Amino acid sequence: MNINKHVAFEQGKLNCILAKKTRNMKSFYTLFAVFYLLSFSAQVKTKNTFDPNNAREGESVEYCHQHKKMASLMLDAAYQYQHMIDSLEEIQLSKKPIQKATVYKIPVVFHVLHNNGVENISDEQILNALDILNRDYRLLNQDANNVHAEFQGMPADIEIEFLLATKAPNGQCFKGITRTLSTLSYDGSDGGNQVDAIVAGNDVYNGNWPGNKYLNIFICGDIGGAAGYTSKPSGWSATQMTNGIWVLHDYVGSIGTSSVGTSRTLTHEVGHWLNLDHTWGPNNNPGNATSCSTDDNVQDTPNCIGVQACLMNSNTCSSDNAYWGFNIRDNVENYMDYSYCSKMFTQGQKTRMRTALQSNNTGRANVVSQANLSAVGAGAVPYLCKADFSSTRTTICAGDTLQFTDESYNLVNGWNWAFTGGTPATSTVQDPIVTYNTPGVYNVSLTATDGATSDSEVKNNFIRVLPAPANLPFWEGFETYASLNNLVNWEVINQENNNAFTIENTTGYSGNQCAKLVNFGQAASNVDELISSPIDLSVVPANGTVTLSFRYSYRKKLAADYEYLKVFITGNCGENWVQRKTLGGSQLSSVAVASAWKPATQADWATVHMTNITSNYFEQNFRVKFRFEGEGGNNFYLDDINLYNGSPSNTLVLGVKEDQNLSNISLFPNPVQNELSITYTANSASELTATIVDMAGKQVQAHCIKSNSGQNIIMMDIKELSAGKYTLLLFGSNGRTSLPFIKH
Repeated sequence: MNINKHVAFEQGKLNCILAKKTRNMKSFYTLFAVFYLLSFSAQVKTKNTFDPNNAREGESVEYCHQHKKMASLMLDAAYQYQHMIDSLEEIQLSKKPIQKATVYKIPVVFHVLHNNGVENISDEQILNALDILNRDYRLLNQDANNVHAEFQGMPADIEIEFLLATKAPNGQCFKGITRTLSTLSYDGSDGGNQVDAIVAGNDVYNGNWPGNKYLNIFICGDIGGAAGYTSKPSGWSATQMTNGIWVLHDYVGSIGTSSVGTSRTLTHEVGHWLNLDHTWGPNNNPGNATSCSTDDNVQDTPNCIGVQACLMNSNTCSSDNAYWGFNIRDNVENYMDYSYCSKMFTQGQKTRMRTALQSNNTGRANVVSQANLSAVGAGAVPYLCKADFSSTRTTICAGDTLQFTDESYNLVNGWNWAFTGGTPATSTVQDPIVTYNTPGVYNVSLTATDGATSDSEVKNNFIRVLPAPANLPFWEGFETYASLNNLVNWEVINQENNNAFTIENTTGYSGNQCAKLVNFGQAASNVDELISSPIDLSVVPANGTVTLSFRYSYRKKLAADYEYLKVFITGNCGENWVQRKTLGGSQLSSVAVASAWKPATQADWATVHMTNITSNYFEQNFRVKFRFEGEGGNNFYLDDINLYNGSPSNTLVLGVKEDQNLSNISLFPNPVQNELSITYTANSASELTATIVDMAGKQVQAHCIKSNSGQNIIMMDIKELSAGKYTLLLFGSNGRTSLPFIKH
């Protein structure tokens, strides 16, 4: 049988059926109007649990939540009413001839919602996903030539293309991609909340991106347990930004965090966005035998129950035999199935999708209108409208090399870079590599051109080169910081741009100051970090041991609070981090205090000893990172960060006996006000120099000492020194000993 002729014949019968349905809908319209007046809006939020029956074989996420989302929407009476109106329009549009040889163009915006993790995928991966969409919808995929024999000649060119929008709703030029930093990237329990975060915090335009002007695609780390989902066309949400598609970052494109096997998720979800159901019908239950009684409203897709793998011989329903005239296989290779070998749409699916693009009610017709394409800059001749750039990191150690990446848009063919403090100091290549050898904070500038237009971007204080590594033992008591908001030797990360780590100058464990995070009164889902400058562990032998100790004070606000303190370490200045300690919930504190917490005595502090710093991290540029993940609980305090050789000590380890002639070295009191005492035992009579240096390395006192064999004591008058942190250096014939102390 000639399948194409048969499809044409059946299409005529379908038109008659649709006409009859239209007449019957008039009475339904009246009944539904009465139902709507008697109904009320309902929103139901359910906890997501993994359903393996809705997942592709071997995957741990459900492939699509399309019909689950639709079922939730149908609980809202207002949506039901609008759905009925949309159905009436769909029936009317289906009777009109589809414009032939018209290629519809859809403007797309990719919104990346990330928390500075792998989900912050590259522009290259996003553009790869766009290329795949255009390939699949224009039948440019080579695998379409290899469909099963029963479907040869059926794969259809949908004649729909996807273009990056280049104008935001306010007319601002951009590259078709926005990025938003938020912990909600990994909280997909409410997609609306994720969109709200994008609206409020993206880097291009903070406002609504209307769904009747853009196809908005939201790329996240979690979207409620699915790989992707969207909603079918509806006038109920036509202008809303939520009239878009949610997708996991590792199901976008075929490169980066994704793969070829997960690269057609957007092809599938755009099909839903253009009014297609799954091939087995309007549900999320592939493999359910009852699906033979449902339909996807497309004549030339054989009835099936759906598959979760590439089962080419699947033939699950006989209810379509009369239509086809023979027992036809399932169209497993259809994009709207769950198989790993999807490669085609049918002519019937093409008709249904192109019909959806004629709908004024749902806003789809406006999306593809020429007026809208011009307004959003889709398909316009590219030109340079903004110079921009990024780098692999912005905080580095002396001697590190950075890769800078040109991110100017949307057309650029010339570059002039300037790197203060870098080598080279200038460059004309697109993506230069630069080395920084001197500690400091440096500006970077780029002037880009398209040959006719130029634009410059200057990022002040963009690169921070950390000071030379500190020696062991390392101790930070935060006593020397005069400015509460300037922890000079620490990197402060405040992702939400609210309360960050600062200096608390009225309390501490060993002195009067400590680091503090005002967490009380903040909204939930905050992440704050405090990261050290480099510390030299390269002097520790491979078979040695290193202990990291610190003290913290914290109370919950409510008994149910569950907040985290996490400790990370790196051996390469922060290029890679590994988590080595987690304290959460009642482990962090089992006590709840309803008011803002502040420690009053040393008993309010806990001491932590970490002995899992292995020899892999005995490097010159070792760093430690403290991350507090808050959920609206109480304040957090950190003090006495102490890194030293050997096993854990409950007292601060402040000196290394580097002079082998000296032993039993002790410095007291510490902190000290007027007189500093140092006791030691000398193996033999010798001379040494006792020097005090401040935090900047400036010598403030120096004394020549003649040591006798046996026990010695040095008493130093320091009452004239300013309050702060100092180091006592004992220089002898056999080496040097350093002992930090605090002057009150």
